[in-house]
Amino acid sequence: MAHCIVPAAELILDKEFKVLDKGFVRMVDYFGSDQRIVQAARVSYGDGTKSISEDEALIDYLIRHQHTSPFEQVVFTFHLKMPIFIARQWMRHRMGRMNEMSGRLSVMKEEFYIPSIENMDPQVKDKLERALTPLAPEEAKVIQKDFEKGQKKSYESYKSLIEKGLAREIARINLPLSTYTEFYWQMDLNNLFRFLKLRLDSHAQLEMREYAKIILELIKTVCPMACDSFENCILKSVSFNGKEIAALRKVMAGEANPLSGKELDRFLTKFRSGQQL
Repeated sequence: MAHCIVPAAELILDKEFKVLDKGFVRMVDYFGSDQRIVQAARVSYGDGTKSISEDEALIDYLIRHQHTSPFEQVVFTFHLKMPIFIARQWMRHRMGRMNEMSGRLSVMKEEFYIPSIENMDPQVKDKLERALTPLAPEEAKVIQKDFEKGQKKSYESYKSLIEKGLAREIARINLPLSTYTEFYWQMDLNNLFRFLKLRLDSHAQLEMREYAKIILELIKTVCPMACDSFENCILKSVSFNGKEIAALRKVMAGEANPLSGKELDRFLTKFRSGQQL
């Protein structure tokens, strides 16, 4: 098979898709498609794939059985602009290849992230996450002003130090984590699915989820069949441990659920919320 060209992807290639107040995602290149996944799988499986007549069925089979190597044949390159505190979370996904804008070689732009009023959430007491109910609009506006004031003062100091001749790599030290950065990021589809599974979860930081949502929509143009199977089999699914499977069998047979306490709570919550616990 020659180089894969996907018309739907070509239409949006290199276009900016806005995220947050000043960020964006651009898909600048892709290699492969659903057809490349199928081709790679059939080379690997040989005659074993003849019982699967359609490409969509084969891709779904591969995902359900966690045969991941064919998905590594598809690779995406993105140009991303985001606040530094999100970029530092992004770098934890070590299978990606990244080249970031340098604050040593260039002057950082006066661009900072300020959460919108509806995303100004308080801290949940005794937990490591933010609440789902935002602060009152009046209180949120005051905090926004505090953000703006601190960011402006920090950047004025930064520019002043540069004008005095201080090295850029030193002058940047006091810039806040809300400063926007840009980088090119490349990852294969298998690891990108792992990234999206984690970063589209409701427990992931809201700002990170906004970027992940756009990336999923962009890669759908290249691999619609693989993405559909990913959403059904991985993103929207939950797994059950051995005790939970045994309990499920008993419940389906009309017997009492043997689970109790926290084990029962987790079991029932998986059904009600569809979230992995």
